[in-house]
Amino acid sequence: MKNSYLPFTFLLIISGLANAQTKPAEKLVPYVKPIIGTQRMGHTYPGATVPFGMVQLSPETDSVGYELNGKYNPKVYEYCAGYQYEDKTITGFSHTHFSGTGHSDLGDFLVMPTVGALRLNPGTADKPGSGYRSRFSHQNEVSQANYYKVKLDDYNIQAEMTTSTRVGFHQYIFPKADDAHIVLDLTAGIYNYPDKNVWTYIRVVNDTLVTGYRQTNGWAKNRVLYFAMRFSKPFISHGFRNESTKEVYRGFWGKFNQNRNFPEISGQRIKAYFDFKTTEGEKVKIKMALSPVSMEGALANMQAEVPGWDFEKVKADGQQQWESELHKIVIQTNNKATKENFYTAMYHTLINPTIYMDADGKYKGLDQNVHQANGFTNYTTFSLWDTYRALHPLFNIIDPARNNDMVKSMLAHFEQSPEHMLPVWSNSGNENWCMSGYHSVSVIADAIIKGNAAGIDANKALDACVTTARQRNYEGIGFYIDMGYIPDERNGTSVSSTLEYAYDDWTIAQLAKKLGRQDIYEEFYKRSQNYKNVYDKASGFMRPRLANGTFRPKFDPLTTIGQGFIEGNAWNYTLFAPQDPKGLIELMGGNKRFVPYLDSLFTMHLPDKFFEETEDITRDGIIGNYVHGNEPSHHLAYLYNWTNQPWKTQERVRMILPKMYKPTPDGLGGNDDTGQMSAWFIFTNLGFYPVAPGSDAYALGSPAIDGATIQLPGGKAFTVTVKNQAEKNVYVQKVLLNGKLLNSLSITHADIMNGGNLTFYMSSKHR
Repeated sequence: MKNSYLPFTFLLIISGLANAQTKPAEKLVPYVKPIIGTQRMGHTYPGATVPFGMVQLSPETDSVGYELNGKYNPKVYEYCAGYQYEDKTITGFSHTHFSGTGHSDLGDFLVMPTVGALRLNPGTADKPGSGYRSRFSHQNEVSQANYYKVKLDDYNIQAEMTTSTRVGFHQYIFPKADDAHIVLDLTAGIYNYPDKNVWTYIRVVNDTLVTGYRQTNGWAKNRVLYFAMRFSKPFISHGFRNESTKEVYRGFWGKFNQNRNFPEISGQRIKAYFDFKTTEGEKVKIKMALSPVSMEGALANMQAEVPGWDFEKVKADGQQQWESELHKIVIQTNNKATKENFYTAMYHTLINPTIYMDADGKYKGLDQNVHQANGFTNYTTFSLWDTYRALHPLFNIIDPARNNDMVKSMLAHFEQSPEHMLPVWSNSGNENWCMSGYHSVSVIADAIIKGNAAGIDANKALDACVTTARQRNYEGIGFYIDMGYIPDERNGTSVSSTLEYAYDDWTIAQLAKKLGRQDIYEEFYKRSQNYKNVYDKASGFMRPRLANGTFRPKFDPLTTIGQGFIEGNAWNYTLFAPQDPKGLIELMGGNKRFVPYLDSLFTMHLPDKFFEETEDITRDGIIGNYVHGNEPSHHLAYLYNWTNQPWKTQERVRMILPKMYKPTPDGLGGNDDTGQMSAWFIFTNLGFYPVAPGSDAYALGSPAIDGATIQLPGGKAFTVTVKNQAEKNVYVQKVLLNGKLLNSLSITHADIMNGGNLTFYMSSKHR
């Protein structure tokens, strides 16, 4: 009995191990809900894209002009992503979108299928029948990673779309119709106004292929995007409308009249339409490939990425890309809502920056010349004021090779820049000059300091950072260098810019220290202490300072407009010195004064005037005076770690998470800002956060999941284990790193990248 029993048991164990090893990994794409953040001020879009894709194919629910009755139209801000969940109509599907920004642009090459009388204007939302727009219902809408579907009720057309990196793939299921149309509107766009289009061009190559381009002067001042559009079915006729001249040109393939039916047209505001006869349930498919270089480049991109017409394969391939990216962090939780929040946050962090080059590596640079990306992938959409804080540090953990390419893209930008500056907020071969600081230096320094410098000349990168920080004519830098602060009379954001420059200078100092450049280290470390020069001890706030050295007499720390700050007020910006929390606490009078001040940020009640000062400010994303929807506040909850009450960090972050993130259309407490809001959520759920990128340290918080495994390059893994996790157990009793008690409130980048285990023991009572 004994001898026969053991082999049988052994076989059962081996069989169980084999089954465990072959058990497929859980699919994570089903937890991604792109509809999150599409209501109110999240400014995300529900359409299809692949990770970091150049195409973002998504519906537009309205297009509004920059001005209304001669004044700024606040609705422009609502339509930064082109889609608002509460709207009842869709105007079409365009191919480029920003995810979660506070500014509008893009919305290129709008396509709309229709049946019945031809209409070439979208009409108005209150009268859908007045144009080509259609009513729709969310009940007939599906939004997934790399897949979007909706029924256009006015036309009984089912619209589906998916993408590859450079190709948008449409699939329209038509009813029986002798008057089916595809409208291509090159006048449509986000952040729309009459002179945004500089020039547009369309060429009908044959009865299935159309090429062209659009040049715009919007947020990006000189932006040209090319397309190649191929139909799965020949159209029977086509036509153009030139809204500059109000003329309509009708073309019938094979019967050209060079005066009216020539197969190409150009002008400032061009539209086209293509006519079909369809049978019931017939699928008309369209592939729209994009290129920043040429129409030939767009065609080559189409051939390289989507040569055939298998819609389901393109969808599946893109969703597999998402699976691979999402599996870089696998969390443990039994809460479905938590998984939906987490993996939608992962999704949003993996949209931007976006690839900006053809399949052969060619791209248009800042100098408007065509360049070849040798040895790296070129990226654009750098919202650096937002993303230096947590998004790029996240990439340094889960995808350092990609972040390395982003750094190389920034350095290429510097080489092409006539101002010899690294990017501030760049898009599509343009510098938008939006927001303050020169935060690309933080991204570059953080990557190199953390060992992510393959193929980068680190000293040359430091030189680019130094050159940028010495540009005396940019946004008060000359005054900042000479006086140690920017005078209030010289710059409308004098205080916040001084504070942000000081942080950026600290990152330059850290990079110089790593490279042994002592002279640069001393210069920029001294500059990093300039934050102290705008602190007014009498009032206890960072405060606008005049050129004569005195502080501005008229001052309101709760006012957001005209007080020397950007996207914040003195109350929260006074806490902005992430490079030197200890020094800031000492400056403000030590723990006795600092902790109550930090407490007040979360508990105070803002007066109504705070929201009435500007139509752009809402109550979204605000807890007390803590404005989670504005990035300068993102490190604030972690500052308790430098005080005698570190348990309050744990309490605050666990309070913020459910208030600011929900698995609903209105589930983002502010703009996602190309992934920064989502990156904060990911780090905070894991239990640590990069308070000061440029340092190798991560401040510990309070993990809100049961555990996680982070897949690292080289096959390593870093796991987070959480003991006694519960909604009320927000406090950390002890932390073990690789089985040894951790006696600090931080871990290092090497701790993570070497692989290992971080174990939190949770309780309902703080230590």
